[in-house]
Amino acid sequence: QVQLVESGGGLVQPGGSLKLSCRASEGTFSRYFMGWFRQAPGKEREFVAVIGRFDHTYYGDAVKGRFSISKDNDKNTLYLQMNTLWPEDTAVYFCAASGSAVLHTTASEYKYWGQGTQVTVSS
Repeated sequence: QVQLVESGGGLVQPGGSLKLSCRASEGTFSRYFMGWFRQAPGKEREFVAVIGRFDHTYYGDAVKGRFSISKDNDKNTLYLQMNTLWPEDTAVYFCAASGSAVLHTTASEYKYWGQGTQVTVSS
């Protein structure tokens, strides 16, 4: 069983930055693609970014160039650095682990999920 626990959410002004963390069970990163998704009220869960075992990454169009996904294998921690945040980035952010052998951007391909952390971008 994979345990995922997000942290780092909060309130930030437009144009600001925030860094999310996701602590995972030991050994998770060697077996799974790790992704970040977000869900705003009344909207479907949206792909944000994914990172593979060898640190190759892929981003959703809405965050490309502003967000950066990374991981620290020694600390079993996944990160999402978010820069130039805008109100439309407001959502609950989830980290997830995919059991697939290939990279996916759809939520249904991710088997394990954290509880989510709220990010609010507002002045």
